Amino acid sequence: MKTTPADGVTVSILGKEFVVACPENERAALVSAASFLDKKMREIQTSGKVIGSERIAIIAALNLAHELLELRGQGGMPTDVNQKLRSLQIKIESVLHQ
Repeated sequence: MKTTPADGVTVSILGKEFVVACPENERAALVSAASFLDKKMREIQTSGKVIGSERIAIIAALNLAHELLELRGQGGMPTDVNQKLRSLQIKIESVLHQ
């Protein structure tokens, strides 16, 4: 993790660096989420079944959304966790669209 001016954090996903604006108190969670996403995307990339970083990102997002919905269905996600996940999802989507 590198900090950048204007409250941004630089994270690396699939070898690409992204600067994400993030309040100081959420930086550790953002870095953790980016690391988790990077791991999931690398697993998909290593399988060789999906080619291209955009497709890998979509498959990873679908897999994570599926896991999230399963947890919600089992009553395993408190409301505050959902809000934090949504905030991180918005940040990740904004970076991927850059």
